[in-house]
Amino acid sequence: MHRRALIAGLAMAGLMPRIPGTLYERAEAADDPARPFDDTTVRSMARELAAKPYAAPDERLPAPFADLSYDAYRTIRFNAGRAAWRAEGLPFQMQPFHRGFLFKAKVALFEVANGRATPIPYDPTAFTLSELGGPVPSPVPDLGFAGFRLTNPMNRADHFDEVAAFVGASYFRAIGKGHVYGLSARGLAIATAERSGEEFPLFRAFWLERPRAGVNSTVVHALLDSPSTTGAFRFTIRPGEETVFDVESRLYPRVEMPTVGVAPLTSMFLHSALDYQGADDFRPSVHDSDGLMLSTGRGEALWRPLANPRELQVSVFGDVNPRAFGLMQRARAFRDYLDLEARYERRPGAWVEPIGDWGEGAVHLVEIPTREEIHDNIAAFWRPKAPLRPGQEYSYVYRLHWTSGAAFGAPNRPAPAQFSGGRQGAKPSVQGTRLFVLEAAGGRLAGLPEGAMPVLDVTASAGRIENAVVQRNPETEGWRLSFELVPGGEKLVELRALLKNDSGPLTETWLFRWTP
Repeated sequence: MHRRALIAGLAMAGLMPRIPGTLYERAEAADDPARPFDDTTVRSMARELAAKPYAAPDERLPAPFADLSYDAYRTIRFNAGRAAWRAEGLPFQMQPFHRGFLFKAKVALFEVANGRATPIPYDPTAFTLSELGGPVPSPVPDLGFAGFRLTNPMNRADHFDEVAAFVGASYFRAIGKGHVYGLSARGLAIATAERSGEEFPLFRAFWLERPRAGVNSTVVHALLDSPSTTGAFRFTIRPGEETVFDVESRLYPRVEMPTVGVAPLTSMFLHSALDYQGADDFRPSVHDSDGLMLSTGRGEALWRPLANPRELQVSVFGDVNPRAFGLMQRARAFRDYLDLEARYERRPGAWVEPIGDWGEGAVHLVEIPTREEIHDNIAAFWRPKAPLRPGQEYSYVYRLHWTSGAAFGAPNRPAPAQFSGGRQGAKPSVQGTRLFVLEAAGGRLAGLPEGAMPVLDVTASAGRIENAVVQRNPETEGWRLSFELVPGGEKLVELRALLKNDSGPLTETWLFRWTP
């Protein structure tokens, strides 16, 4: 796995205690470890667990596992020949992750088949432990697992590639066909960017349904726990050109939760052509995602390019029943990055489509300053307006697409054109003035008749806009719009731009927060 994904946000995740009275404890104490399991099992467990005080995790591990470096942890490899379901020739295989490094939490794994759940036993001989650089206990105790990866012949019929991984706190990620790992999702975010400090819920146990022959989907159930809440999750995973997760989540708060983040996404943004200030890098862009894309409940299409700010920034986009939001990677050409190792052009975006009404709330975008690409510094999530209260059940169902691109859909109407790139720079002749140049193409712009000229609508929250220009760009078969921002000493300016005609918007709405 990529080093940044191993490090980002996981230091607060500790060793997982057993959960008294749960299926896991009862199964271990029984002569027959298999126990009945259905779609209500984890919900009942989470509901019961929420009524009990939170048990803080125990982080103890024997040497040398307690203090593994990143490089040492990477030497622990699972024998793919012993992957679950390999011998049966099923369309998915599962390989557990060993505990160690930042992943000290003991996570219970179960296989579900024929309506019964059976614990998946830990076997140290399935892992390479000979290169750890220190003596390994003999015999090796039952150290258990930190999580798991799923593989599937997504790219080639004769080879199983990793398509999804669940490891560390409530983090998980996936890829579609031809992708490499990039941004991550989480089960839940709590108090992200709050002064109180962030709380990291943990997936304490997973139940993996045995895949069915000839069916290119699989189901994973998960139990979430934290000081503030418990939760039951059901993931239906379908790999393909884009890999799709159908997520059913139910939360059972222990305390009032005013700062919850639903369907959270975590990514990295270092710099781009639009936000290149202070970068000393041969690569034109370095990021896993380049923008926040929103489809609001009012039907407005928004695109907010990401930034690496000098100070922490939180942007809030109020809405009622959002249609979709996500962190996307629109720059898809090698020349956008020139990085032969990271291959940022192959990293997926993640597009969240709520199913059902989510009510009133806001999409939050958090941008944290960073000097290195090893740190995830971007977060996006939905926050309900009303706090979640103890003793209640809250349900959030959504479809999560790991995709190369997402479009704003509307029946019988072309989608708005998307902004495909942008740059800014100083205007030497006027001190302090910034020139913005944006590119838009496709969608409703493609249907304009020859000679038609769209109107550029651009506004600024402070300062003033000058010399707004729109023109065809024959190189992109789209349109270029440019304008100058005269900040006038302002330290923060919110910019908004779109192209339109008499029938309404032709493009999505471009948003950007400028700071000096």
